[in-house]
Amino acid sequence: MPTTEVEEPEKAPVLPNLRLLWAFVRPHRMKLAIGLVLGFFVTATTLATPLATKWVLDGLAESRSIAPAVVALSALIVLGSVIQAVQWILLGRMGEYVVRDARRSMIRRLLRLRIGELGGRSSGELVTRVTSDTVLMREAATSSLTQLVNGVIGLVGALTLMAVLDLVLFSVTLGSLAVVGVLVALLMPRVAKSQRAAQESLGRLGAALDGALRAIRTVKSARAEERESVRIVAEADASARHSIRAVHIDAAVWSITMAGVQVAILAILALGAFRVDSGALAVSTLVAFLLYAFQLMDPATELAGQFSQLQSGVAAAARIAELQKLELEEGHTREAPARPVPQPVQHPAPQPVSRPVPQPARPSAAETTPHVLVFDDVTACYAPDGPPVLDGVSFAVPRHGHTAIVGPSGAGKTTAFSLMLEFLSPQRGRLVLDGLPLEEWPAYETRRRIAYVEQDTPLLPGTLADNLRYLRPAATDADLWAALDAVGLTHRVQTLSEGLGTVLAGSTVSGGERQRIALARAFVADPEILLLDEATAQLDGLTEAAVQAFIRDRAGRAAVVTIAHRLSTVVEADRIIVLEKGRVRATGTHRELVASDQLYADMVAALRLSTQEEQGEQGEGSGEPLGEPQETAGVG
Repeated sequence: MPTTEVEEPEKAPVLPNLRLLWAFVRPHRMKLAIGLVLGFFVTATTLATPLATKWVLDGLAESRSIAPAVVALSALIVLGSVIQAVQWILLGRMGEYVVRDARRSMIRRLLRLRIGELGGRSSGELVTRVTSDTVLMREAATSSLTQLVNGVIGLVGALTLMAVLDLVLFSVTLGSLAVVGVLVALLMPRVAKSQRAAQESLGRLGAALDGALRAIRTVKSARAEERESVRIVAEADASARHSIRAVHIDAAVWSITMAGVQVAILAILALGAFRVDSGALAVSTLVAFLLYAFQLMDPATELAGQFSQLQSGVAAAARIAELQKLELEEGHTREAPARPVPQPVQHPAPQPVSRPVPQPARPSAAETTPHVLVFDDVTACYAPDGPPVLDGVSFAVPRHGHTAIVGPSGAGKTTAFSLMLEFLSPQRGRLVLDGLPLEEWPAYETRRRIAYVEQDTPLLPGTLADNLRYLRPAATDADLWAALDAVGLTHRVQTLSEGLGTVLAGSTVSGGERQRIALARAFVADPEILLLDEATAQLDGLTEAAVQAFIRDRAGRAAVVTIAHRLSTVVEADRIIVLEKGRVRATGTHRELVASDQLYADMVAALRLSTQEEQGEQGEGSGEPLGEPQETAGVG
């Protein structure tokens, strides 16, 4: 597979991104200031060394004692080394704190973004920004910045002292450095461009690798290991290609700088020898001037290298700045205050022991309404100019009971769940929760009352107990075992050596087991509203029967809403809402809809045929122990 040359990114605006760098450095500005002061002293001791050398030479020429000069020279060397070590440690610690703060900020922001803002962005690419880009930003914000300041101080100080020693030789030196500066300034933008392109390729590499590892069973079953390797390695090659281009430019910058300084030294030697011979310049002055010329090599090359590193940090800051522009969910922005929490409603249903029942300060209309959630003429789209996924939908979810939402693929079933959880906002109409418009509830308060079981049923990093307590951290072990019993996992977990402490891994838990753990997690939460998106699709018949019994029990005390494709779930529901092309086509019980709605009757016939085909088959979900590698990847 041939590699594709990626488009060069646009040049990042330097000043806004430097301001972003400063935003992360600002909390540590005192450490930075101390580091800069220490750097000034290091540079001062370095600059004083040629003058001390001149003092020694003048003493020898005049037959004076050179002991004071030797002591001073030795003291300068020792003092400079000690101060430099302290500065190194101080700025190194500060750099690590800058990385930590940047990562904290980005992690918190990523987890608070609106769901729509994450669309089209791979998790692997976002992880690269948190890991690799922050390291580059650290180098720019600490090492590069301080070294640039030190380099400028050293360069200006050396040139100033050279001007004091001899203006003629100083003019020759300044002319050579001016030519070098012009050439370097022309090359530096190309370094920034190449380095940002390398980081973009690195982000795509992370995204591609993350996607391949998530779908590793599909990759292997399709014998696509080599194809995926070639595709991912192509991004690594692209990153290396851009980095090598930056290395070439860096090498040119360094070579030009070194050559310019060396040409200046040769000119100083030639012209200085002539001036010494004519008596216009003392030998000791020429030696001191040459020492300063040699000292110019370090700050000059250091400035070139550190400026290149600063460009890398600016490119990284530009990628981080892109995340700063993404919209957060309301209540997570610093500019806008969070919505006040409406007074909660007392429900007649018993509440969990670990969750105290708050007392409302005023009567609520929800106390007298049988509906916990209402869709009122709701229209929703995933893009502002896109077609509506739901179009004028109105229905109500009873406070107690089991409501099923059915319909063909693309009818808008999962979109309805996204609206309930405020992952998506309606373009028209409104949702009403407990008698109040949903927008008056903070998102965290809405979600506190809802447990959601996704169709993909992801597991979280950690132990089985961590996963089960995810929605209700205060749950007891007894609560966990009760939920495991409801989904038929009690015996399985009891056979594990670590029990509830078993560490879970997505690749070593079957699909049926993942689904049962996700269901148990929702059961532990004991929510007021339970949303199940195809939550029994991968369960065997016996386990599904146990889960359905638990759902019936739960529906007697709370609202259960399911997206259902299986016949057993449809038949069990107290009320069924049929969606078609984003609209409510019909509502009623199973018996009523079979008699009155042809689409529903056709769907039930297809479900019945599917159920008959499944009879006699046994799923994997009851066979393998949790935490053990699976031999096959079938449904559980």
